[in-house]
Amino acid sequence: QVQLVESGGGLMQPGGSVRLSCAASGPTFSRYAMGWFRQAAGKEREAVATISGNGMNTHYADFAEGRFTISRDSTKNTVYLQMDRLRPEDTAVYYCAAKSTVLTSKVFPGSMQYAYWGQGTQVTVSS
Repeated sequence: QVQLVESGGGLMQPGGSVRLSCAASGPTFSRYAMGWFRQAAGKEREAVATISGNGMNTHYADFAEGRFTISRDSTKNTVYLQMDRLRPEDTAVYYCAAKSTVLTSKVFPGSMQYAYWGQGTQVTVSS
């Protein structure tokens, strides 16, 4: 079983950047596909970006394409979400999630596919 702890959220200026981190505990980090999801107040949780266990494949939501970058560092058991050109509508609680899989090249874009979740980190974009 993997435990996830997010960090890096806070109050950001529109147009600014932030990098979220998600540290995973437990063995065989590469056997977990990882994802970032977000939930704004009064809205449903939505996928932001996902990455395969081997880090070779990624998938982005349309709003994230070209602005956000998901990556993972197997030496640190950590997955990152670099968020650039932030907009007020990016304000949300951002969650890291993990899915155990033997398909290390596959991405899983749906939140229902993930069994393990972090506690979330708030990102607020406001001037």
